[in-house]
Amino acid sequence: MDAAAPFRKEIPVNADELRATQAPLKERYRQDPGAALITLHAQGRLGEGVSCKVETGKALVAAGLHPATGGSGQAACSGDMLLEALVACAGVTLNAVSTALGITLRDATVRAEGDLDFRGTLGVAKDAPVGFQTIRLEFALDTDATEEQLANLLRLTERYCVVYQTLRSPPAITVTRSKR
Repeated sequence: MDAAAPFRKEIPVNADELRATQAPLKERYRQDPGAALITLHAQGRLGEGVSCKVETGKALVAAGLHPATGGSGQAACSGDMLLEALVACAGVTLNAVSTALGITLRDATVRAEGDLDFRGTLGVAKDAPVGFQTIRLEFALDTDATEEQLANLLRLTERYCVVYQTLRSPPAITVTRSKR
């Protein structure tokens, strides 16, 4: 059974609809904290050349080497995908929080950029880190909200954005190997 199936409903468009949609979920999780523990999955299969095909649930994405590491630029870069996941999660969270707070956003753009030293991933310099050294997340908002409302909106967006919080406080990751 699809773990997300019981959660699929019409998308709320205002604060009252959002509260009505989330109220039974929040109550269920208060009564049964274990029901709130959901395992998300991702899977990929090695593809042609130096690539990995990732099933996103909506499309198949071929990830490959970034051009700075010898890739052609034809495949998605996993570093870009990480930033895209951050933008997507922050954008959805911003939209939900603004809806819940009754803050009208006429338009909003979420942008993430991160700095990488590719010497690390290529093994050129042992002192060069592998991975992002810094990530910047920017929200460009067209709204009449006050500075106080905007500060609260961004504070709550940071607090409830799963990808942001995961990057900010990384979880323990285990690596295993299994036979096919």
